[in-house]
Amino acid sequence: MRIIKPKRLKPGDVIGIISPASSSDDITKVNRGVEYLEKLGYRVEVGKNVGQESGYLAGSDAQRIADLHEMFKNKNIKAIFSIRGGYGSGRLLDKIDYKIIRNNPKIFVGYSDINALQMAFFAKTGLITFAGPMVAVDFHDEVSKFTEEVFWRTITSNKAIGRIKNPRNEKIYVLNKGRAVGRILGGNLSLLTSLNGTEYFPKLKDAILLLEDINEAPYRIDRMLNQLRLLKVFKQIKGIILGHFVDCIEPDPNKRTFTLNEVIIEYFQGLKIPVVYNLKHGHVKDNITIPYGLKCVLNASRDYVEISENAVS
Repeated sequence: MRIIKPKRLKPGDVIGIISPASSSDDITKVNRGVEYLEKLGYRVEVGKNVGQESGYLAGSDAQRIADLHEMFKNKNIKAIFSIRGGYGSGRLLDKIDYKIIRNNPKIFVGYSDINALQMAFFAKTGLITFAGPMVAVDFHDEVSKFTEEVFWRTITSNKAIGRIKNPRNEKIYVLNKGRAVGRILGGNLSLLTSLNGTEYFPKLKDAILLLEDINEAPYRIDRMLNQLRLLKVFKQIKGIILGHFVDCIEPDPNKRTFTLNEVIIEYFQGLKIPVVYNLKHGHVKDNITIPYGLKCVLNASRDYVEISENAVS
């Protein structure tokens, strides 16, 4: 597959804002996020259908697809930022014209539910996308300095990203030692497993698999990891990076359960590939931006993760 890197973002460029999944619970968050981007010197164009609502979706599938297509086709738009995640990105996958994406590669940013679009883009076009901050989630209030620094450097610099460091030099823990090299793919465990068996599930052979999630009880994490096991994903990949699994606990204190750590050890400790955990990525304030599809070096014997190339051209 030909890998496509978008062009780097430059001062004065136009950033497009869309809602491919759910709408913001407060439009003022969107406005404050736009103000933040404009103060940095960027121009902003908000999708025509931003602010629409349809149940738990940010408008109908047709409205959300229209904004997505328009932002990629618009030659003035240099990057596309998602307002938030939520629900519904997967409903768009069979309605997207992937030729538009392939012929107009741009920086595309989001995480959580947006992960479905990112994996589909890579599977269908080879476009590098960015699991990074969202307008009405991360940019509407006090912005994490750590998140800010990593994100803007990643999408504005054409230098190799290099070693990934946690905030405050927090340790990346090792479950299985070893060294592996592969393209970093994956993301939100729930969204990734929802793509299994479809043409939008990326080819994971020789990949470094990144996983994170939020608000999933251990039995649900168990179920999803078992699905990947049955698909023989763990036999195809070169290594595993576990980000943050936020509030992945059993809420009922009277219910019998395994802990999240017990589930993780059950599935990963016996694998003959390097596995690390506690990378600060996922639904966390201090969030490391991950460029999906780039070559990654996972050295669990020396406790580091390195992205050995630039994310933007």
